[in-house]
Amino acid sequence: MPTDPSLTSFVDVPAGSHFPIQNLPYGVFRPQEGVMPRPGVAIGPEVLDLSALQSRALFDHPQIAERHPFSGPTLNTFMAMGPDVWQHVRERLTELLQEGSDLHEDANLRERAFFNREDVEMLLPAEIGDYTDFYCSEEHATNVGTIFRGPENALNPNWKHLPVGYHGRASSVVPSGTPVRRPCGQTRPDDDEPPVFGPTKLLDFELEMGFFVGPGNRLGENIPIDRAADHIFGMALVNDWSARDIQGWEYVPLGPFLGKSFATTVSPWIVSMAALEPFRQAGPEQDPEPLDYLHTDRDGAYDIHLEASLTPAGGTAKTICTTNFGYLYWTFQQQLAHHTVGGCNVRPGDLMASGTISGPDPGSYGSLLELTWRGENPIPFEAGSERTFLEDGDCLTLTGWAEHDDGYRVGFGECTGEVLPAQGG
Repeated sequence: MPTDPSLTSFVDVPAGSHFPIQNLPYGVFRPQEGVMPRPGVAIGPEVLDLSALQSRALFDHPQIAERHPFSGPTLNTFMAMGPDVWQHVRERLTELLQEGSDLHEDANLRERAFFNREDVEMLLPAEIGDYTDFYCSEEHATNVGTIFRGPENALNPNWKHLPVGYHGRASSVVPSGTPVRRPCGQTRPDDDEPPVFGPTKLLDFELEMGFFVGPGNRLGENIPIDRAADHIFGMALVNDWSARDIQGWEYVPLGPFLGKSFATTVSPWIVSMAALEPFRQAGPEQDPEPLDYLHTDRDGAYDIHLEASLTPAGGTAKTICTTNFGYLYWTFQQQLAHHTVGGCNVRPGDLMASGTISGPDPGSYGSLLELTWRGENPIPFEAGSERTFLEDGDCLTLTGWAEHDDGYRVGFGECTGEVLPAQGG
């Protein structure tokens, strides 16, 4: 089995690597400037070019021979092909990466197919037609509700009955490493004065995970909860940056707009659900029991360790949050079932994010809004500096991994972005 802890690759994979043979996450990379992007998988310090394997007919599946999913600059075609093809490719890659395989014995092919990860440019893994952001961590929703409405009104009446979400902006989803410019907009710092225009003063990160849709559904038809897993291609890290002061003034009555649409950063590697299967577990108890279209007996949480670190300009990185994907109240399967129950059609490559993932302890809160409790408890840094919200030059990095009892990690790499000054600032 591809998740067998005893499996090893002929590629030298350092201990603790995010990308052992049991992972094999998918991404899109450009080997060098001016060269066409192509799909690949990460294995240790290397990227394996899937188009090179496809050109040698090393995937003996009729749909791959017919549709050539690794010939283009995105993973959308492969995402659309569904679990049977995904499983075939994963099993075949596992075979090819072992000693004695066709790939191992062909020196010319190895030279063509392998690239050092440090030498390539990682791009968005898919053409994202639509992006949806959910609000599915009970701890996060409770914290935010307490900050703004008080503990007695922390959760809105609908929160435990459905996965709350909103439609985001796909055009501003960017790959890890892309700088993020501080947005401008209207804010109202004084309730007794008119609003003002200018750069956000309360720029925040949001530690999230997202999933990419595989096969979609037709307009007017839903994806039932018991089939939702077949429509989820894999998971990535997501930082859904937030301008808290812009959002706070604009969001009534229709929700987030300029305070969220300026940037969403995703990690470049998509970890398949098959690679994460050994880490699947029960999530938090859902009380009241969800309505039938959201009810499932299948565990939908995953034990994935998550971290956020902040590096001030010219300073040293400091871990400011450690949490776990397993805290999420509403599962990805429930999110997808709810998203489509009204007949909304989703398409291969669509991105859906969890919302900020917070845990029960202050150190596990997934945003600065919570970590500093709206600025009341600044985070100290070296040389006497501190942060309540992000400043220009700050670099925010998310990372995460699931760790097997036998020692290997299935990791997501990094999701990072540096804050640039506002336009004209």
